[in-house]
Amino acid sequence: MARKTITDRLWQRIKSLLPERRSPGPKGGRPPIDDRIVLEAIMFMLESGIPWRLLPRQFGCSRMTCWRRIRVWQKLGVWDELHGRLLTELQRRRRIPWSRFVVDSSSVRALEGGENTGKNPTDRARRGTKHHVLVDGKGVPIAIRITGANRHEVTRLLPLVEAIPPVRGKRGRPRRRPERVQDDRAYDPEPHRRELRQRRIEPVLAERGAPHGSGLGVFRWVVERTHSWMNRFRRILTRWEKKPENYLALLHFVCAIITFRCSGLFG
Repeated sequence: MARKTITDRLWQRIKSLLPERRSPGPKGGRPPIDDRIVLEAIMFMLESGIPWRLLPRQFGCSRMTCWRRIRVWQKLGVWDELHGRLLTELQRRRRIPWSRFVVDSSSVRALEGGENTGKNPTDRARRGTKHHVLVDGKGVPIAIRITGANRHEVTRLLPLVEAIPPVRGKRGRPRRRPERVQDDRAYDPEPHRRELRQRRIEPVLAERGAPHGSGLGVFRWVVERTHSWMNRFRRILTRWEKKPENYLALLHFVCAIITFRCSGLFG
């Protein structure tokens, strides 16, 4: 197939992280399918939103091959390592604004059920999953977590902050702490404000009961744009994976792709 969405620059970054494929033994056998072909098929599935069973045969690999490899790569931490290296590149070029990070969540339907699902109060109590994302001041995804759609956003605020990876790229210790965290009134409870201050992070959160027009929308639009970027990968708009680790594998891959494109090296 003529599609080539995994560019050479991206492939070079991913290739060094993938486990080496064994060649056929002396008795012969079918050679393993090239990892880049599998990645192209996974990207097509993510962008088009098709289920695994409808993956076109023209890619030269089966849906089970794609499904197995993305699970293995997730378990080996390939996407986390790729994401960390891309953040290091951005940090080296001083393109991560640590002055403020923004957090928000978005819910999707979970048609197969499974763990980390719950009745979505905004979708007629249908089963759903909520993914919580923390981005920097330019919308680059820093950390992502999932819960059931019935879980309140504030329960993931501190876990998201703790999930910030150590970002290298400059002399001294790797950085993991933004100067402030911003979001709407859903993250307002005072205990979480105290926890952030103890971590030397200034909480800039809209207060409950205050009139609308806090002015945080001037800053929060970056995380809304990140949700829009993620929604272009139509496969994650509905959770078809029953096991949460399989859905997280797709989300982590999407976040790595978005980070790569934000780095200015896409092409």
